Amino acid sequence: MAPSLDFSDWWAKDTRKGTPVVVTMENPNYSVLEIDGPDATFRPVDKDRGKNAKQFTWVLLLKAHRAVSCVAWLGTFLWALLGAIKKRLIFGQGVTMESEKLGNGRLLFRIIRAFLVISMAVLAFEVVAHLNGWHYFQNHNLHIPQTSEIQGWLHMVYVTWLAFRADYIAPPIQALSSFCVALFLIQSVDRMILSLGCFWIKYKKIKPRIEGDPFKSEDVEGSSYEYPMVLVQIPMCNEREVYEQSISAVCQMDWPKDRLLIQVLDDSNDESIEWLIKAEVSKWSQRGINIIYRHRLVRTGYKAGNLKSAMNCDYVKGYEFVAIFDADFQPNPDFLKLTVPHFKDNPELGLVQARWAFVNKDENLLTRLQNINLCFHFEVEQQVNGVFLNFFGFNGTAGVWRIKALEESGGWLERTTVEDMDIAVRAHLNGWKFIFLNDVKVLCEVPESYEAYRKQQHRWHSGPMQLFRLCLPAVITSKISIWKKANLILLFFLLRKLILPFYSFTLFCIILPLTMFVPEAELPVWVICYIPVFMSFLNILPAPRSFPFIVPYLLFENTMSVTKFNAMVSGLFQLGSSYEWVVTKKAGRSSENDLLALAERELKTMNHPQLCRGASESELLELNRLKELQEATPLPTVKKSNKIYKKELALAFLLLTAAVRSLLSAQGVHFYFLLFQGVSFLLVGLDLIGEQIS
Repeated sequence: MAPSLDFSDWWAKDTRKGTPVVVTMENPNYSVLEIDGPDATFRPVDKDRGKNAKQFTWVLLLKAHRAVSCVAWLGTFLWALLGAIKKRLIFGQGVTMESEKLGNGRLLFRIIRAFLVISMAVLAFEVVAHLNGWHYFQNHNLHIPQTSEIQGWLHMVYVTWLAFRADYIAPPIQALSSFCVALFLIQSVDRMILSLGCFWIKYKKIKPRIEGDPFKSEDVEGSSYEYPMVLVQIPMCNEREVYEQSISAVCQMDWPKDRLLIQVLDDSNDESIEWLIKAEVSKWSQRGINIIYRHRLVRTGYKAGNLKSAMNCDYVKGYEFVAIFDADFQPNPDFLKLTVPHFKDNPELGLVQARWAFVNKDENLLTRLQNINLCFHFEVEQQVNGVFLNFFGFNGTAGVWRIKALEESGGWLERTTVEDMDIAVRAHLNGWKFIFLNDVKVLCEVPESYEAYRKQQHRWHSGPMQLFRLCLPAVITSKISIWKKANLILLFFLLRKLILPFYSFTLFCIILPLTMFVPEAELPVWVICYIPVFMSFLNILPAPRSFPFIVPYLLFENTMSVTKFNAMVSGLFQLGSSYEWVVTKKAGRSSENDLLALAERELKTMNHPQLCRGASESELLELNRLKELQEATPLPTVKKSNKIYKKELALAFLLLTAAVRSLLSAQGVHFYFLLFQGVSFLLVGLDLIGEQIS
């Protein structure tokens, strides 16, 4: 007899335990109660048991109230948005028009405006044809009627337009769209490879490590010879909002005082800000910090000229490393101890770059979208290139350079506005290696207004193209390997700096709306929807808390392609705006935890008498005078004025016009994409992206 394989008793829900007991109550008012076992009384009651109609009604009412609240919030938002559009666009209250100083911006605006006028005229013509029943574009195979089918002169004009459109307009648009789609696919493959490289680094837990403990000692003062000489530079220009935070954070770094020199490189042209920075430097100097204030009368070369001038000082020659922090950066006290040891026993290492962290990433929608971009840049691009290639673009701040690497690479040059990328490329051509530390973070700010962000992006995208023209001969004739040359030219410059803004602007802002008016040249849905959403998903992975903003991120990236394309053209053809340097406006924000930690560190510093040195009577008088001036100088109140950006507004109306045209041919995906993208351009054009609508 085969053995029984019935295991139902093992997991039976109603397994009985103990001996059944029957209790009979003599009182006729009571029922008979049967207890199956000692645990029967304590079994969980059914979830739906005991609920009555009143409870279900309350649940439904709560859900309905939540739904109504969401609808009410959406209605309030749309009403406020319409009010802001009416206030800024129609009445022009509190706004100023964007000023185009140079010809390339005006030329691009005229081209977009011409496309808009033509598209509106064609839309009107198509609407008339649609109302007359001339539906010749409902399918992909265009049907042009014969002469016998033509009804009237207007019908004949429309038929002539169809033939001209099919024979002369559609082919070049289709060829350009195919070219842009190919570039789009190549760039998408590059992003996927970078993401796979990041996954591999996470899986294998690959990261630069410090061998041993280079600072392990009982007596710190007696072992100061183990600490190399480090120079710290803080370049700034009219940084009223953030100078105090950065100087305070740098002065409290954990490093022997006799092995550290801090240079505050002030290029301010506002005398009141100069006195405030001098007062801050004097305050820390009185506490025993080796800090120097430098001010240039002539601001030539912008940041590169400032750093170059500081490196020419005689007292710098005895220092081995230089750490650079922009005015809004606040390094932790252990920054140097986490970065400088990587240079030990690694003579080929020229740069150690730390990651940025942002104190205001949740301030508004604009800062959240910037956080997504920058998280991908550091977590994926910088980390992957640092691990597999030992090369990446220097971020201009929060990094430590070996001074020998700077000198052998030619030092700071004033030929571009991206001096950080310039020195990184030249150091790479000279054989120096770079390390990126993803787990060492330095607090800083991202721009909170669209105007500041737009100017920053213009400089970041025009400078690389200008640098590409200047350094291409040096790259070709350098002694590095052929695959490193290919990576530098094809990937670092062409694909990520030139092709990306070109296809993004051309494909989604020009070709896509044109295909609505020329249906013979059609873009497939996977180009418009599937691949962009997938790539946005990859970009947002390093910032998982930002997943709710994946759709705004996709739309905003396409919106910013106008600024990036304009900047790329300026830098590539060396137009005037490629040499323009505008200091990014800061808000001077710090998180609550940072402020508490900073106050605690300052209190400890003030309580240590050995850090204070003697001061002469004249120095004390000067310090008191600077403090009085600092207290007497009020912060200037600047009335906020929003700007109207003409190119973005023109593109908004072009995309919305194309969305209306897509309704005639019943293209649902195209309609929604064009509608949302047009609204995104409208928000940016009215300067509503970086603030709460009021």
